[in-house]
Amino acid sequence: MMFKSDFQFKRCVDRYKGDFRTRKFTCSEHFLVMSFAQLTAGESLRDIENSLTAFSSKLYHSGLRPATAKPMLAGANEKCHWRIYGDYTQVLIKQARPLYVNDPNFRMDIDNIVPV
Repeated sequence: MMFKSDFQFKRCVDRYKGDFRTRKFTCSEHFLVMSFAQLTAGESLRDIENSLTAFSSKLYHSGLRPATAKPMLAGANEKCHWRIYGDYTQVLIKQARPLYVNDPNFRMDIDNIVPV
């Protein structure tokens, strides 16, 4: 989360009106939860909910709420436009590309994996 730019993410959310009529679970919180789920290899909403419950005392420091229920995640997955995260992925790729240009140990060619 070190490279997460709140300004750039907010621009992507505003472009597709992602937080329109959202009261409880914003796109930013959804991004943090889904990133956490990716890092903990959560395969289902139940896995994600159980992982968040297990780490509930430590989630405050990462900017997450302690209780994220399965129906709330399901609703956010349905409502949030996928292009928000697609556009933000392109922002992160532009930040990551210069970091690995001259690294001989990095054998993955980002241009061939992710379309620009």
